[in-house]
Amino acid sequence: MHGVTLAMIVERLHDAYGWDELARMVPVRCFQFDPSVQSSLKFLRRTPWARAKVEALYRDLVTT
Repeated sequence: MHGVTLAMIVERLHDAYGWDELARMVPVRCFQFDPSVQSSLKFLRRTPWARAKVEALYRDLVTT
């Protein structure tokens, strides 16, 4: 994942799944209520377990 920023990951996941599906896959408020890339980045940077789940989803998306 060299050269891939967290913002790129969130945007790619949003494009692939949309906020509703992301909220189902990773049930956090930043995806469930008034979601945006900016609010998601703020939360994910402070919350290692959620960031790990999002990064794993991204890896699954790009390897399939």
